[in-house]
Amino acid sequence: MNRREPLGIAVIGTGRMGADHVRRIDRVISGARVAAVVDIDQERAEAVAAGVDGCTAHTDADEAMASPDVDAVLVASSGPAHEAALLGAFAHDLPVLCEKPLTPDAASALRVMEAEQALGHRRVQVGFMRRYDTEYVRLKALLGTGQLGRPLMLHNRHRNVASPPFFTSSMLISDSVAHEVDVTRWLLGHEITAVTVLRPASSSGAPEGLRDPQFVVLETDGGALSDVEIFVNCGFGYQVQAEAVCERGTARIGDGHQLVTTMAGRWGGTIAQDWTERFAQAYDDEVQTWVDATRRGEVTGPSTWDGYAAAAVCEAGVRALEQGVRVEVELAEKPPLYA
Repeated sequence: MNRREPLGIAVIGTGRMGADHVRRIDRVISGARVAAVVDIDQERAEAVAAGVDGCTAHTDADEAMASPDVDAVLVASSGPAHEAALLGAFAHDLPVLCEKPLTPDAASALRVMEAEQALGHRRVQVGFMRRYDTEYVRLKALLGTGQLGRPLMLHNRHRNVASPPFFTSSMLISDSVAHEVDVTRWLLGHEITAVTVLRPASSSGAPEGLRDPQFVVLETDGGALSDVEIFVNCGFGYQVQAEAVCERGTARIGDGHQLVTTMAGRWGGTIAQDWTERFAQAYDDEVQTWVDATRRGEVTGPSTWDGYAAAAVCEAGVRALEQGVRVEVELAEKPPLYA
């Protein structure tokens, strides 16, 4: 591509996430344009493309990626479709921003990682957007200074108003706690070695048969513990919070106290209702960072290894949930490409 021209992006998947990325690229960030959209639902793809100048609609991802107008790919389709999309992008040697999960399981993630290694260079940034959230970035920077001493524990809370009707008990781990898995690895700089899932009585607000909430304990190779309260039917709002407990102090994020009002004998603020509100800035910064790096000919951010490691930990977590035991995480040897 001519680096003076906008990066032409093919967005694969035009559901809620994909459509939001189309809007973001078209109206919010700079240096890129939506050149093509892909969806198995032709009418939906055409409807999304119709709102963007110069955008073509496709039902075949390879057809879109073969277009001379496409310089990069953003994968926002369902998790089971990611492997094929990623391998297709590798065949065209196109840079990719892939929404999490990289793939739904460790075996397919390992295949993707091996295919990327065969190229000899990184092509994938995985969409763990919390790494771009202002509060998480500040916490990471603070821990990096060493002022608080060695991290000993990380407490995480992840609450949703209500779960989608298709949500299963294992998806609390694979779809929700996956974020805390990556955050734990990133903030602490440790690999996760074992997972235990404790199961309190299910909330009366949870659909019948759904084990909600759950309490997840992650052990790391650095000797730290990270716990996650995952509660996807809390009923009152969307909350994501984290507190690092270190040798000489603590640091907490996610309280959401940017605006507190006092009036008529009461004080308080608002609680976000979903992830699109809480992490809007993080998604914008994530995509802008990817575009900027791609235009420089670089690949930065969470790697295919990070996506694979998260998948492996979540698989162990699902086994821990189902079997009621502590499960050790098995990871392949980390290749030099991701060092």
